[in-house]
Amino acid sequence: MTTLRPFTCNDLYKFNNVNLDPLTETYGLSFYMQYLAHWPEYFTVAESPSGEIMGYIMGKAEGHGENWHGHVTALTVSLEYRRLGLAATLMNCLEDVSEKKRAYFVDLFVRVSNKVAINMYTNLGYIVYRTVLEYYSGDPDENAYDMRKALSRDVKQKSVIPLSHPVRPEDVE
Repeated sequence: MTTLRPFTCNDLYKFNNVNLDPLTETYGLSFYMQYLAHWPEYFTVAESPSGEIMGYIMGKAEGHGENWHGHVTALTVSLEYRRLGLAATLMNCLEDVSEKKRAYFVDLFVRVSNKVAINMYTNLGYIVYRTVLEYYSGDPDENAYDMRKALSRDVKQKSVIPLSHPVRPEDVE
């Protein structure tokens, strides 16, 4: 049985098995601590009965007015626990927190080459809102899709009307 619980500081010592995935963005400890301090309700871990971290989601609330939204900063599930619906469950947790905070939508960035993740997000109701050119640095740099899902507050679903032109990372709010 999987337990969903708030991420804690001690989890920083136990989540390497999850972060070893090449598609998972890994950050410095201070970055994780900043999220944990500012948006603890957006940081959830899935834990196995033995105490192993199966996956986690980290996010935040940001924006103003009709751009007030929940943002998925990182979502990852350990290779041995994939295809169990954990990612969808963790996304649901973040969406629920965003609903409680009266957000208009939830957004996330995903590599355009990550077809598995794009398919999962599409199945969860997300749309490609825009393409962000060279969002991911590397060799070569890679574009990202900014994907969004409207929440109940966005009755007219204005937040998910796709932009027809790509943007640069510095133009992303």
